[in-house]
Amino acid sequence: MIAYLDDRAVLVVSGEDVRGFLNGLVTSDVSETALTPETPVWAGLLSAQGKYITDMILHDGGEAGIFIDVHKSRAEDLAKKLRMYRLRRAIDIAPSALNVFAGWKERALERPHDPRLPALGHRWLAAGGSVDAGAADWHAYRIGLGVPDTPDFEIDKTMWLETNAAELNGVSFSKGCYVGQENTARMNWRAKVNKRFLPVMLAEPVGEDRTIMAGDREAGTLRSFAGAHGIASLRVEYADAALTLGGHPVSVHWPQWLPRKAEGEA
Repeated sequence: MIAYLDDRAVLVVSGEDVRGFLNGLVTSDVSETALTPETPVWAGLLSAQGKYITDMILHDGGEAGIFIDVHKSRAEDLAKKLRMYRLRRAIDIAPSALNVFAGWKERALERPHDPRLPALGHRWLAAGGSVDAGAADWHAYRIGLGVPDTPDFEIDKTMWLETNAAELNGVSFSKGCYVGQENTARMNWRAKVNKRFLPVMLAEPVGEDRTIMAGDREAGTLRSFAGAHGIASLRVEYADAALTLGGHPVSVHWPQWLPRKAEGEA
């Protein structure tokens, strides 16, 4: 299937030492060896405390600069923050007319792969193209795989490693400093990721209540869902507990691509 993701926008960053500029800001390595025309990069922009501001997929646009595939709800704020960080450098941040496409279960598709997980298929930018699916289909597919995305994360609340960024290629622990690097590195070194975005199965249709309970204790929050599949922000200590949502059973389906860690997690 191929979908036009109409909930995404594209920014283009061009000018003087664009890679160096972005490399000092985002969580992933965007050097010439890491970000190429064939290999996009998933990254986050964090607060100084290591909390989520926005996530994005970066694409190498060659001489045109670096293109940023970002959720429409975060695009304006991201552009403002990048302009703030550039100071007096000769760097331009502007909207692009390109659109975002995703393709999955397409065996012969010659497009870059989604940088997060092979099962997500392909991700690319183009002015247009033939599609047979939409953003809702894409989100249903990624929710079924247990992969969180921008709509699941809370601005200035979510810690970057809680998004499973270390397992989904969304952070580099070797490239050097970036905004929020200190707390992110400390969480990784201590193996203390106490909350995660995890896939859940829902026994009943979802109502207004999104709070997931473990007995009389709040275990987490359902962040998105498609049919019986959901993505929840959960305290890891409750991942194997008897969970309910609105009084109905909820079960965690820990994905194969996300290994459990011996220390600090259930």
